[in-house]
Amino acid sequence: MRTTILNIQKMKDNGQRIPMLTAYDATSAKLVEAAGIPMILVGDSLGMMLQGHETTLPVTLDEMIYHSRMVVRGTSKALIVLDLPFMTYTVTPEQALTSAGRAIQEGGAGAVKMEGGAHMVQTVARVVQAGIPVMAHIGLTPQSVHKLGGWRIQGRDAVTAHRLIDEAIALEQAGAFAIVLETIPEQLGQEITNKLHIPTIGIGAGAHCDGQVQVFHDLLGLIEHPPKHAKRYAKLNEVIHQAVSEYIAEVQDGSFPTDAESFKMDETTLAALYGQ
Repeated sequence: MRTTILNIQKMKDNGQRIPMLTAYDATSAKLVEAAGIPMILVGDSLGMMLQGHETTLPVTLDEMIYHSRMVVRGTSKALIVLDLPFMTYTVTPEQALTSAGRAIQEGGAGAVKMEGGAHMVQTVARVVQAGIPVMAHIGLTPQSVHKLGGWRIQGRDAVTAHRLIDEAIALEQAGAFAIVLETIPEQLGQEITNKLHIPTIGIGAGAHCDGQVQVFHDLLGLIEHPPKHAKRYAKLNEVIHQAVSEYIAEVQDGSFPTDAESFKMDETTLAALYGQ
């Protein structure tokens, strides 16, 4: 049975920290679930991690649904949250409801994530009312990178910090089951967490959030320059480089493949082949 939003809430209520990771395909999803991850985000960060874009903005809903299907097929226990991509939920609440419905029906997700503060409250309420769990997302919202003037820390001044607190409370009241806090000061992350009944999931928001989310490729060291908030738990880029280099060398010197990686005909078949 899959993890539900009630299980996630119970983790907060019991003081149990909530680990969350991105995954974009069946293989990575299977690996992180096997390690014990209870909640997987099919993030629109795939636009940067997989597609080579500079931002998340070019990612489409069809692409998110495609990747969500793979993640769902690779798992059986984790709660799968699909990141609704740029301009698929901000025009009207009805547009958001249609996109979220596709995420559930076609993508197989158990919840959706939407970026934005006060202007998203009505939309979140509408989607939740329709029976679709919503994870909110405030602070640095990557889909607003141009409006924000880049990848900048949010909530550093008192006015902005108070606004983010008010937005978090409003999103909780609208029915969000959890809220991502991205790239804000640690003290602000703690204050919002203390004021909310729903779980906060931090990414660059300090150690006092109820949970943390990180990008699969950052955690495993698959990219050259991870952001400040990411800790490398492995350096798989070096492992991959070494493995591929050894493969190239063995192909070129003829030591691969060996008999262990080859298939043989039996003697009778060989004789028939050569007409003997």
